[in-house]
Amino acid sequence: MPRRPRVNLIGHPQHVVQRGHNREACFFADEDYLFYLHWLREGAKKYACEIHAYALMTNHVHLLLTPQREDAISTLMQSLNRRYAQYVNRIYRRSGSVWEGRFKASLIQAEEYLLTCYRYIELNPVRADMVRDPGEYRWSSYRWHGLGKSDELITDHPLYTALGSEEEECRSAYRALFRAHLDDEALDEIRTATSRGLPLGNDRFREQVESALGRRVGLLPRGRREAEPSNKVLPGQMGLDL
Repeated sequence: MPRRPRVNLIGHPQHVVQRGHNREACFFADEDYLFYLHWLREGAKKYACEIHAYALMTNHVHLLLTPQREDAISTLMQSLNRRYAQYVNRIYRRSGSVWEGRFKASLIQAEEYLLTCYRYIELNPVRADMVRDPGEYRWSSYRWHGLGKSDELITDHPLYTALGSEEEECRSAYRALFRAHLDDEALDEIRTATSRGLPLGNDRFREQVESALGRRVGLLPRGRREAEPSNKVLPGQMGLDL
């Protein structure tokens, strides 16, 4: 069966998931996370990707990216996966694949889903019972968004900065979004869209994507979902299976 073509548009955010081979661990020590983040930062600059959010789990990675050129995400992930796999095989005296294969990605309708995806990504360690609060997890972007700890990797999306007129007001509003967990339907929509490579948005957004690409992109089954915050901008395991 042929692989579904990727849905990719310059300037539109995407939720990217890369899993370890056979769902096995791909990070084993603090130095591994640090090297991965270093190469991710280098690659984002080189291949013109803005990184808005991330969570490095034990056996998979979540990234929220906006490409600034057509092949930005693919070239970034190919380079990053290759460099990190070479590092792991050299350091741990092993061979073979570190990663599952193709990364999964879903184009996101920012006005409807972006901040929900932020929360989905940064709450991964909480859902995996690794920490009780997302601020306790070292390897995610929440420590910047919610606590103001420096993170050179992050380029803030306008929808995040619109949460407040000043940085502390923005962080306070962002922390308030985490007082409740995501509901099951929001989780299911994000997971389904990412695993199938479908756009995450309403019918109008899908139609706009299909018009821009000149082909059908499929339809994500939709149910009730929680609303985004009203101040949006208008024009314990090893992190398994989350």
